[in-house]
Amino acid sequence: MRTDRGRRDFLKAAGLTPIILGGSHASGEIERDDPSNDTPRYPYALGGADPKGSPRRKIAALCTVYHYLSHAYHIVGRFIDGFVVHDGRGLHHPDFEIASLFVEQIHDDDLGRAKAKRHGVRFSPTIADALTLGTGKLAVDGVLLIGEHGDYPINEKLQKLYPRGRFLFEALDVFQQSQKSVPVFIDKHLSYNRHEGMKMVARAHALNAPLMAGSSLPVTYRLPSLEVPLGKTWREALVASRGEIELFGFHALESLQCMVERRNLNGKPQGVVAVTCLEGDAVWKAGDEGKWSWELLDRAIARSHSHNPGDIRQNTVDFNASVKHSRLTPNPLAFLIEYADGFRGTVLIVNGHVDDTTIAARVENRPGVDSIVSTLFYLPAPPGADFFSPLVLRIEDFLATGKPPYPVERTMLTGGILDAAIQSRFEGYKRIETPELAAIDYKSPVESGFFRGPVADPRRNEG
Repeated sequence: MRTDRGRRDFLKAAGLTPIILGGSHASGEIERDDPSNDTPRYPYALGGADPKGSPRRKIAALCTVYHYLSHAYHIVGRFIDGFVVHDGRGLHHPDFEIASLFVEQIHDDDLGRAKAKRHGVRFSPTIADALTLGTGKLAVDGVLLIGEHGDYPINEKLQKLYPRGRFLFEALDVFQQSQKSVPVFIDKHLSYNRHEGMKMVARAHALNAPLMAGSSLPVTYRLPSLEVPLGKTWREALVASRGEIELFGFHALESLQCMVERRNLNGKPQGVVAVTCLEGDAVWKAGDEGKWSWELLDRAIARSHSHNPGDIRQNTVDFNASVKHSRLTPNPLAFLIEYADGFRGTVLIVNGHVDDTTIAARVENRPGVDSIVSTLFYLPAPPGADFFSPLVLRIEDFLATGKPPYPVERTMLTGGILDAAIQSRFEGYKRIETPELAAIDYKSPVESGFFRGPVADPRRNEG
């Protein structure tokens, strides 16, 4: 049956429909266009041709590397190739074209050069060339900055020194010289160093350069669907996650922050006054002492798709005995976060017990009555890693409007908490006071923007 509802209306419905505490959303059968249109016949298997029609706005992609399954591969690739959003209309092609590609490190597994050649993308030798397209002045309508993966130094605190700050400052130099700014998306956290991250945001703001930063976790699928209304009273929250202290520590903290930022702040800023990292048996001792809730941990893990049966304390010990990755922290970790308004949040990294990210929180549902709510931040597996699709949809909207789906200060705060937690561990698990983070403030978006569309083709089997 033909429908008058356009693709953007579908995407809006999939991403912005309000979901209230304790509620669920109805997903009716998705209508499909007339088969006589030019929708690719086999979009899941063969993809589709580049879109034809009016010229699209130009994007410069700045990457550390571009290899199979890298973040650049997933994000830039979706802008070039399009991607399926399971709405029955084949491929979604963003309303932007990749005009230039800068890749700082070219290794034997590089795919960027060949990709650029196949699609007529300028392969730029410098960041300035990528932004000016060789004209000497800014010649693109937006920038993708993807500083993830590559051979970069690792410091004594186990932080990988990605050049996101250097990349952004070089781009901002072009903006300043051209007396013009365009939106910039930065993948993951702004910087390994919280002070550099704050300088990045300050300079972008000074040049009126719209800035969006972060990963897929806040906008990916939530199973079950959960959105706590703005202004509710939160009692406590806990995230259970996995992985390396920095790489996945950021994902876990971002999952926490995108939820707890919606609480009633009682006139206080969003900021954080102190952070403590614990490790090993000290993590479990803190739970026994009430510094975090065993009940919330259990409710969070109950949403996991990877939960390992048995005692979490023994499972993490067993994992410790088997791990060989030098950067992977084998022991359980806890980040204890003290907010400026008195709220406390916890992140637990429990490798060996789960291999995904979940949250549980105690929230006032109605006056005098608290409820525990919980969800999984669902990340579909590679090679497709379909959690990048909701992120690219948000990036596309940001590039089109210059308005980020959430304030960049969220990412600045989250990256700052991570840096302080790593500092705490490095300095013998000290409580690190963070006056530079305490004053950070921003308003949570009314709608958090996580993706409510189907995870895969929703068509029912016949017969």
